Order: sequence, then structure tokens, then C-alpha cells
Amino acid sequence: MRDVAVIGIGMTNFGELWEQSLRSIWVEAALAAMKDAGVDYIDSFYVGCMSGGLFVGQEHLGSMLADYLGVCPVPGTRVESACASGSVAFRLGFMEVASGMSDIVLVSGVEKMTDVSGDEATYALATAADQEYEGFHGITFPGLYAMIARAHMAKFGTTRKQLAQVAVKNHANGALNPHAQYPFSITVDEVLNSVKVAEPLRILDCSPITDGAAAAVLCPLDRVKEFSQKSVIRISGSGHASDTIALHSRKDITSLAAVEVAGKKAYAMAGVGPKDIDFAEVHDCFTIAELCILEALGFVEPGQSGPATEQGKTARDGAFPINPSGGLKSKGHPVGASGVAQIVECVEQLRGEAGKRQLKKARRALAQNMGGSGGSSLVHILEVV
Repeated sequence: MRDVAVIGIGMTNFGELWEQSLRSIWVEAALAAMKDAGVDYIDSFYVGCMSGGLFVGQEHLGSMLADYLGVCPVPGTRVESACASGSVAFRLGFMEVASGMSDIVLVSGVEKMTDVSGDEATYALATAADQEYEGFHGITFPGLYAMIARAHMAKFGTTRKQLAQVAVKNHANGALNPHAQYPFSITVDEVLNSVKVAEPLRILDCSPITDGAAAAVLCPLDRVKEFSQKSVIRISGSGHASDTIALHSRKDITSLAAVEVAGKKAYAMAGVGPKDIDFAEVHDCFTIAELCILEALGFVEPGQSGPATEQGKTARDGAFPINPSGGLKSKGHPVGASGVAQIVECVEQLRGEAGKRQLKKARRALAQNMGGSGGSSLVHILEVV
């Protein structure tokens, strides 16, 4: 298997992109990544998109996007794994280059979520849960994660203030991100007094409905210098795992088994452990999700993610910075694109190109993305060669 590098990245602004279509924002991100990579062709591409059919009435994205990027007959493949769709696209592109099947592969994610009403968007997102046993009974993702939060609070003593601190920290980071949907700071009191969504979660605990696209270009490590003179970023680890789709089928809803297994696979492949990671981008679709992920990935012991966050250990200047991009909470969450946007942030930090949010130590990064309430998860580790 060949070593694989990320040589180009690109993304749109995240937000309510009323004047743009799904195809236009995807092409914008794809062209930006190709320009950054210094390539004028690709051998194939993958696009992660959770629900183009429900959000904009468009399926068959492989064909449509190849057409509008002007690369026909290059093969294009749309992949879906709920909110982890973009990371699956990244993993498939990695595998294609590593296997030797292709040399230059574009990996991407896109979602256009604001062209439908709030109720329609809620329905589309709920299709990532168990429709027969969860959706039929009226549960939505805020409710599912509220149950996880309640269980975590009961088991470990996690506090409402600790949940709020996740949002405060991520907004402080997102305020420095020019691509962020909500680039402003918030306070703990503002989180605690915001509109209640599903007890104990409030609106400022929840990631938003977002439009956006992100892309990256991959090539064999030994060909990087043919295209780019920037820092060489190698994909050193990749892990993928699944869990039950419904919460009621799990032994313990405070732990995310798919995240833990995917993380262990990525660590083993990269030959590293949690202490070797300088920073991470994780799937904070809700504040409780970030806390559970920190524990599943081994950054802290079970039950210690809340105190660690409250003590500032996950801040940009903390012991293990988490979500320097602002995360899904502040940067936005166009579900199909979020996993690739995490890769964009990791590469910018590793290259030293993150501007005001640049971390002091950034040599090895981890990106964790998951679908639904943790029914699928991927972990990738990237490092400067």
C-alpha cells in the first residue's frame, strides 16, 4: 500500500448561501482545492452528501458534478453515511490512491440544507436515525443527544455549565475563522439562558442548519513535489467503524463504541496514541457529543471530559486543543461537507496557514466525524512529514 498525501484543500464559506446552488458551491470548493494542489486534472472524485434528494431534490451527484466541474468522463461517486458522508469520501479516496488504482483523486463533501423549511430539514436529518423505532415515535436528534446528556450527567456528574463551556470554547475559535457561519463569541450565561430545545440542551448547544462544501486533493506521497512546494501532509492513519443505529440497542449510551473502535484502528495504523496528537477536530453536533468523543478517543478518562473542558484543557492554548476551527457548533454543519471541512482545518494548521487561530504546536492532527447518534464513525490522522 502506498503512502498518501493531501496536496490541496478548498472550501466555501459556511452559512445560508441563498444565491448559490448545490452544484455551484461544490464546484467552488473543488476548483479551490485543485488550484491549491497545483493540478489541472483528476483521475476520479468522491463526494459525500447525506441527502441531496430530500434537501434539493437532486440525486445522481457523480454525473451532475462531473459535468459542472468539466471533467467528464472522469468517474464520480456519491457516498452517504449520514453526517459522516464526507469522511467516508475522504477514506475512499485515500484507499484508491493507496491501492495504486489512481494517482490524483478529489475528495469532497457538500450539502445545501436551507432550501427547505425547518420542518423539512428536521425530517431529512431524522432519516439518519432508526425510522421504525425512533423516528416513528417522534424523536429527533436533539432529543436523542439530550438523552445521552442526561445519562452522562447522571453517571459522571457532568454539569450543565460544562456543556455550555464546549459551546463557548468553540465559538471563541470560530470567531477567528473567516469561513464560519457564526463567527462570534458567546458566554456561559448566554448558553444557559438560550431557548430550550430538549432538556438539558438549549439552542446554543446545537449545531446549525448550514449550506457549504469542502474538498481536498490526494496523491501518492512520492509525487507531492511534482505539484506542490507546500508542507507535505501525510495521511498516517484511517479508521472506520459502525454501531447500532438506535440508542436503545446499546449497552451504554454515554459511550460511543464506533468512535472508540475507529480511533483505535487509526492509532494502530499510524503507530501513535492519544498523547501523540497535537490537536483534533471532532464532531460536536451537540455539546454533549464533543464530551463523549473526547472520552471515546482516549484524550481523557470516562467522565473527565466535562472537567477538562471547564479547566480550559481543550482550548486553543490548552493541553490538547479541540476544534480550533470552531467546530460544527460555530463553523456550521452542512452535513455532507463537515468531515472534509475538518480535513481542511487540519491541513491549514499543519501547514501553519490558520491565521489568528494558528496553534503553537501543530505537527500531528486527528479528525473524527460521525453519523447520526454515533451509528458510524471515522477517524483520520494527518502529520507533517
